Amino acid sequence: MHPKDISIADYSYDLPDELIAHHPLQERDASKLLIYRDGQIREDLYRRIGEYLPENSLLVFNNTRVIEARIVFQKASGGKIEIFCLEPAPGTGNVTTAMLQTGKVRWKCLIGGASKWKPGQVLSREIGGDGSPLLLEARWIDKLEDGFLIELSWSPKALSFAEVLHRAGLIPLPPYIRRSADASDQERYQTVYARHDGSVAAPTAGLHFSEAIFRALEAKNIQKEMVTLHVGAGTFMPVKSDTLGHHMMHSEFIVVDPSTIRKLLTRLDAPIIPVGTTSLRTIESLYWLGVKTLRFPAILPEDLVVHQWDAYEERSTEGQDGKISPESSLQALLNWLERQGLSQLFTRTQLLITPGYDWKISKALITNFHQPGSTLLLLVAALIGEDWKKVYRYAKEHSFRFLSYGDGSLLYPPRLTPLSSTGTPA
Repeated sequence: MHPKDISIADYSYDLPDELIAHHPLQERDASKLLIYRDGQIREDLYRRIGEYLPENSLLVFNNTRVIEARIVFQKASGGKIEIFCLEPAPGTGNVTTAMLQTGKVRWKCLIGGASKWKPGQVLSREIGGDGSPLLLEARWIDKLEDGFLIELSWSPKALSFAEVLHRAGLIPLPPYIRRSADASDQERYQTVYARHDGSVAAPTAGLHFSEAIFRALEAKNIQKEMVTLHVGAGTFMPVKSDTLGHHMMHSEFIVVDPSTIRKLLTRLDAPIIPVGTTSLRTIESLYWLGVKTLRFPAILPEDLVVHQWDAYEERSTEGQDGKISPESSLQALLNWLERQGLSQLFTRTQLLITPGYDWKISKALITNFHQPGSTLLLLVAALIGEDWKKVYRYAKEHSFRFLSYGDGSLLYPPRLTPLSSTGTPA
């Protein structure tokens, strides 16, 4: 069956509101951890996750940083208009470049209270503190198919857009956390290793990792590597169609260093375990990008992207992708970067991973518990098959906390060599 024909109703479950975590625990690593391995389930605390990982594992983390993407303006009449910055406007470059712009930017946004904002009307707001006052203005430029084109300008003009958001914006908590962000979210809705501004949602599997966990992993010779995927609001977009073929997967910016690709290349025989679905989609996307550079060696940077169905349709039409090894693909991608004179890979991925996906690089997954009928749940099902139902039933029956601030899981697919209770090969 082609993934387009997958029925979304087959990947749904009842999620009571009382199981949704609306606040983080006091300690990051005190969350519960469900371990699924060889068809069996057990539970522990996150701080002991290293006990369930092979000693030669390579963990891949997403070091994106959540931006204060919600900006609230108040009109003279008293009405409030909220601008939710999604991503740089089409044709204006990548997230990294846009966050460093000074003076003004154009972004694709969602608008709360759009009916109160007339085209051409300028919204303004003055923010004090942190030295000189910040004057921020917003201009409605155009209505887009899936949002609005908004121009934001500010004074002092020397400030970067990242600095402006830090002063004027609010952390955008997920829509299922039905409360306003408070001061604690500024820290707790970020991973301890967040570095690069650009996400409107946290890579939530990483929220559980503390410095104490990293020290324990290092003592066990478990290595880590960083990639960047700037998480978009589409990560919360429910699949509203009956079948997957009518769903448009969101596209997100990724940034990967050649040194990371080389590290993956040398560790393909070891357990490469992404922390979070965003890390997983990034490293699996690297394979498909490499395939394209093998097939089209002269492909331009702006054309080297991963589309929604690339992992399924290109293979079936060309009959070649399944025969290209991860080694060949990653090496081809490195060679292409060198030919292009690029010190980093900047691109977008729309990769949709569903049951039937042919795994290339990822060997297991550390992740939270996801919304019913979501593409993230489909990804989990692609990894562990129908046992996703058993895992989620266990989590519900044992009072695990769900979604962004909830508990997490370590999931091994059936094909991985079974591990002993200490995480080493049996």
